[in-house]
Amino acid sequence: MRCLSLPLLFALLPYGLNAQSSYFPPPTAGSDWETTDPADLGWCPERIDSLYAYLDQHHTKAFIVLKDGRIVLEHYTGTFTQDSLWYWASAGKTLTSTMVGIAQEEGYLSIEDPTSDHLGTGWTSETPAQESLITVRHQLTMTTGLNDAVADPDCTEPSCLDHLADAGTRWAYHNAPYTLLQDVVANATGQFYAQYFNAKLRDPIGMDGYWIPLGELHVYFSTARSMARFGLLALNRMVWDGDTILHDTAWFNAATSPSQPLNASYGYLWWLNGQATYMLPQTQFVFQGPLMPNAPPDSYCGLGKNDQLLNVVPGQGLVLVRMGNAAEESLQVSSYFNNIIWQYMNALDCTTGMPESGLPQGMILQPNPAIAEVRVVLPQGSVADRTTVLDSHGRTVRTATGTHAINLEGLQPGLYLVHVSTADGTFTAQLVKQ
Repeated sequence: MRCLSLPLLFALLPYGLNAQSSYFPPPTAGSDWETTDPADLGWCPERIDSLYAYLDQHHTKAFIVLKDGRIVLEHYTGTFTQDSLWYWASAGKTLTSTMVGIAQEEGYLSIEDPTSDHLGTGWTSETPAQESLITVRHQLTMTTGLNDAVADPDCTEPSCLDHLADAGTRWAYHNAPYTLLQDVVANATGQFYAQYFNAKLRDPIGMDGYWIPLGELHVYFSTARSMARFGLLALNRMVWDGDTILHDTAWFNAATSPSQPLNASYGYLWWLNGQATYMLPQTQFVFQGPLMPNAPPDSYCGLGKNDQLLNVVPGQGLVLVRMGNAAEESLQVSSYFNNIIWQYMNALDCTTGMPESGLPQGMILQPNPAIAEVRVVLPQGSVADRTTVLDSHGRTVRTATGTHAINLEGLQPGLYLVHVSTADGTFTAQLVKQ
């Protein structure tokens, strides 16, 4: 992740100018969808080719960019087509966030309700007093205080839901309390979650797809165009072609704004860019600067395992979708790959984009996972001034000057963060020590 601010570039990009009212595709999934010629936005064909080549090299199956609802870019790889289904992974958390908002609007629940009002007492292994502090809001904001370091953080059984901190005092990316939100909605409405979802969200905007149980998780599968449909709905603040899906504008504002003081870059299951600090899954370290420095600062995102990406950029009328396998074999958070994609997006404009030779590739750690030593590979022309390795608590455990290799001997197995300072900026990547 390259921590360089690009406010001037965003101000100059043509697709940020002359915003139009949104177009909405016909209601039947897979039907005709109007397009915009990239040339009308001043995008160079050879730069689009470079973007597609980078995506292909990093295991992308589907990539779509909408401008004001119309398709500008649509690219599929191999046997994957417009009709192929793929999983959203945690990008689908944004769907559940919307469903909680709809259920609250319809009077079935309040996010201030104790979760036990809808799941019954004893849904955790906490004491009754500790459990009673957890509300639906805490599930939405990843602040339940339940221990995310248990053997299986996806496990939703009470025996897996241990107390670590009082609700509201600790942010940690934890799948199990999130998954149980779907049970909260189902119990509150008296309907199967998928049935309620289909009636209130999927069908009205012409999405396809299904919720499929994978172990303890419930994961959404759909076409890339259906993910783009939901992104278009979010771009228009939950209004679809005059049909308001979620009337509660205060909910949408809260969902796409910092939801708690612990992680400024997290709303109601939406990741937020452009904030002063951010936290990442599997670490308690607070990083300075925006989550994705090269992405538009007003963007809000769904980020899923193996780099499933949904970007919504209201200031530019853009939606960006990526589906596929993990971009790198190393365990990078999705924001890292998303940030590099935006470096390519920023270069599309023929007038203000950086030269073709200047397209960055980001920092790579090899091997990753690593045992005794890891090599740092920087973009061509970048030279390391100082390298710092932080553990999951944000403590510095290794430093080096002007090096491209880090000795890992003596470090405990686990997840670490590597920062490399150069004259061109600071690069950050996750490292798994075996």
